[in-house]
Amino acid sequence: MANKIVNQIKKIFQSQLAIPLIALIVLVVFNLIRDPSFFSIVIKKNNFGNTVLSGNLISILNGASELVILAIGMTLITSATKGQDISIGAAAAIAGSVFVKILRAGTINPGTIILGVILACIVAILFCLFNGVLIAKFNIQPMIASLILFTAGRPIAYWINGGATPNVESPLLKYIGGFIPHIAIPTPILVVVAFILLVNLLLKKTTLGLYIQAVGINERAAKLNGINPVLMKMVVFVILGVCVTLAGSMNVCRIGLINHETILIDIEMDAILAVAIGGNSLGGGKFKLSGSILGAYIIQALTITLYAMKVSSTAVKAYKAVVIIIIVIAGSPVVKQWLKQLKNKISAKPAKVEAK
Repeated sequence: MANKIVNQIKKIFQSQLAIPLIALIVLVVFNLIRDPSFFSIVIKKNNFGNTVLSGNLISILNGASELVILAIGMTLITSATKGQDISIGAAAAIAGSVFVKILRAGTINPGTIILGVILACIVAILFCLFNGVLIAKFNIQPMIASLILFTAGRPIAYWINGGATPNVESPLLKYIGGFIPHIAIPTPILVVVAFILLVNLLLKKTTLGLYIQAVGINERAAKLNGINPVLMKMVVFVILGVCVTLAGSMNVCRIGLINHETILIDIEMDAILAVAIGGNSLGGGKFKLSGSILGAYIIQALTITLYAMKVSSTAVKAYKAVVIIIIVIAGSPVVKQWLKQLKNKISAKPAKVEAK
């Protein structure tokens, strides 16, 4: 039994998840040495008198919610198109603006919220499909194609609400962005768990995941095997539209307003880094969603750690950049090959000297 467990652990650390797992372990050990109570969870009453869970661990899981959702979308885009969409933050701002506009058009109730999410999703999907058409039909490099929406997206979000940053106040929105009464876990964490399960069901119970990877690995071979590369690329942009809608709407519910300039600012860079840290190739092909999800939580854990160390908000990005560079280099093919060669040299048996 013990040997079986050891073999399973070895298998995990020899897989694609090795680098993110090692990075996560290093972060956990560092924080436990620095502050043994860093990951402690406390039960307290919030401003509304509800019993809730609190602590750095909850802050990491809760704060990374939007990033996890967007990292999932970015992983699928990277796999199918062999590139990255840098406009997801702008698309989320558009979705959030549509969501707010619908909410302010009438009384905020469950029906209005659902309608707002649906309409925001439709608009976000259309904008994401614009990128998809440029990439799939016109063969424009993904980062260049998405640069258009990256530039124009936030001004469009500003225009949707008439050049204003309107507030939306409702207990229902606070429940979505914060805590549901009598449930101690933050609602965004529950939304992320549900979304991860749904995406996994979609990819595992259908051939979609296999087709996306096939297109990313070899588009011509996939086409010869009856897979439509253009359709697959369009599908991943539809999924990305759903991701940016969830992220944008959730952020609106958190803060109670839409600010086109600050909503999920620079989130696209963190999403790309989450994909890379998770061991996924930025050149497309095979992917592992669990790696990207781990990568998103590692980025958030690093951010919370730096804030706990009293690092100023202006310096956080610089520190994060240094650590992330180390993680990405450690997971690069060159370093992996070097480590493999080193392992082979160490494990190689010394040649026997023949007796004369």
